[in-house]
Amino acid sequence: MKIALIGYGKMGKLIEQIALEKGHSISVIVNSNNPIENQDFSNTDIAIDFSTPNSAYNNIKCVLTQGIPVVSGTTAWLKNLDDVKRLTIEKETGFLHASNFSIGVNLFFELNKKLSQLMHNQSEYKVSIKEIHHTEKLDIPSGTAISLKSQIPKIIDIESQRSKNVPGTHIVNYDSEIDSISIKHQAHNRKGFAQGALVAAEWIIDKKGCFSMSDILKIN
Repeated sequence: MKIALIGYGKMGKLIEQIALEKGHSISVIVNSNNPIENQDFSNTDIAIDFSTPNSAYNNIKCVLTQGIPVVSGTTAWLKNLDDVKRLTIEKETGFLHASNFSIGVNLFFELNKKLSQLMHNQSEYKVSIKEIHHTEKLDIPSGTAISLKSQIPKIIDIESQRSKNVPGTHIVNYDSEIDSISIKHQAHNRKGFAQGALVAAEWIIDKKGCFSMSDILKIN
C-alpha cells in the first residue's frame, strides 16, 4: 500500500516504522509544517489519520473528496462524523473510525457491553470509569473512555488522570457496600494502536462504505 500519514507525531512515526517493515510505502506526510492543502495524493492508496481534534475533520474531508479511503484514530471531532459518512458514500470510497485501534481494547469493549448487560438491574452497584494517559494527550476524557461510557446505560463518572509515559489504561468498576467488580485494559506501549490501524488500512482498502473495528474482528 502507498500510505498518506495525516499527522506525524508519535503515532504517525510508529505507523510509518511498522508500515515500512511490512513492505508498504509512505506517499505523503501531513503535519503542521506540511499542510494538507499543499499535498499531492495522486500516488496514494489510503490515508491514516492521527492528527489533532481541530484539524481532523478538514483533513479527512480533503482526502475523501479525492476518492481515497481514510482510516482515522483522531478523537474529539465526532460532531462532524455524519458529514464524513455522507461524503464517504457520495465519493464511493471507504472510511473507518475507531476511538482505539488496539485489538485488545476492541475485545475489552465487548466485555464491557456484556458486563453492563449483566449489571443492568443490580441497583446496589455504582459504576465508574477511570482512564490514565500520557501528559501529551489532548482530549480529556479519552475517546476510549467515552466509547466505554456509551455502552453502559447508566449515569457514569469518568475520572481522567495524566501521567508521564502511560500509553493508556482504562478501568470500569462496579462498586457496592459488599464487593467490587472491575475490568481493566492496560496498554504496555503504543505498538498495538499502530498495528491495529495498519490492519484496518489493509482491510478497508478495496471496500466502499463506513466501517468499524467490529467489522474487521467479525464481532457482531
